[in-house]
Amino acid sequence: MTQFQSRRDMFHLPSGITYLDGNSLGPMPKDAVDQARQTMADEWGEMLIMGWNKADWMNLPGRLGDRIGRLIGAPSGSTVVGDTLSIKVYQAVASALELRPGRKVVLSDNGNFPTDLYMAKGLLDSLDQGYELKVVDPEAVSDAIDASVAVVMLTQVDYRTGRLHDMQAITRKAHDAGALMIWDLAHSAGALPVDLEGCEADFAVGCTYKYLNGGPGAPAFIYVRPDLADQVRPALSGWLGHEAPFAFDLDYRPGEGVSRMRVGTPPVIQMAVLDAALDAFDGVDMSDIRAASIALSEQFIREVEAGCSDVELASPRDPEARGSQVSFRFGEGYAAMQALIARGVIGDFRAPDIMRFGFCPLYNTADDVSQAAAALCEIIATGEWDQPQFKTRKAVT
Repeated sequence: MTQFQSRRDMFHLPSGITYLDGNSLGPMPKDAVDQARQTMADEWGEMLIMGWNKADWMNLPGRLGDRIGRLIGAPSGSTVVGDTLSIKVYQAVASALELRPGRKVVLSDNGNFPTDLYMAKGLLDSLDQGYELKVVDPEAVSDAIDASVAVVMLTQVDYRTGRLHDMQAITRKAHDAGALMIWDLAHSAGALPVDLEGCEADFAVGCTYKYLNGGPGAPAFIYVRPDLADQVRPALSGWLGHEAPFAFDLDYRPGEGVSRMRVGTPPVIQMAVLDAALDAFDGVDMSDIRAASIALSEQFIREVEAGCSDVELASPRDPEARGSQVSFRFGEGYAAMQALIARGVIGDFRAPDIMRFGFCPLYNTADDVSQAAAALCEIIATGEWDQPQFKTRKAVT
């Protein structure tokens, strides 16, 4: 029995499937079905609109925020759930810019997830006040932080390669230069230890459908450093971020603390699923998850490189310098991944040539790793990928 066997049993893992794509979409927790059914039948069905009070739907965003907060080193009351990651990126950047008047640069890197860059650029263009989105190589971020920078916005773990930024060092460099720091934890939360409070990050955002297993379309979260929470002005001033939403006043007054970062009506059924998903983390130390994920990823690299010379490791060699995923480059990576999926081993592909594999110790095992590595090496060695059906690009890669 593995260290996390009892956790593995909490997930529905289809027979015959080796799933190494939890870095993109986590598998379904078994209790999610009953939780969603209960929310629909017993709460929505029987309570109707009274569910907002009787089932306490209104406070779900904060309660779930605290459950996630434990996994990312955030103090109670500093994290709230709702809306999408894109919305939360927009909110964080807009609020941070207002706290640094006179500075015109938002600094990011080309390893950031594109939607973060899109949202930031769209915001800066809308403001039309001479702001600049400056994008540099990941290795150049620290040197690019100077007195012109208002905000540094980075994804902690590169979605393509798994390269891991030094959160503590970069946050300190940003603060020393007078800038504010925003971290995207989409590929960190639930995968490795994060200490937002300890490194004094100003804002953090993330999604909940990857390592947190909240399901497709699961809502995002946002963290605001507690001493800043009552200073930020939410650019998206939605009615549920209002001080008194049911007073229906025509003027907007932000709510207390991080609650002001709420925007629209929370997706209650999806949040119920997320609530069930977070049960898998109860009583688990993130350092234990980290140690197990490193062991799995190191095993995968070792076995793939021993059996296949035609792939190139795209992830950092040092396990302390990457998140909980391993990426390999292969010229026909898309076709090879489709052939692998046809064999029941699921990873994914990122252009132009990266095959990604995520390692989630809550449900992945050493046997999963060996099966995936052996199948990948055989597919490449035999040229099994070189078939028309594997080269036809689908909408989602």
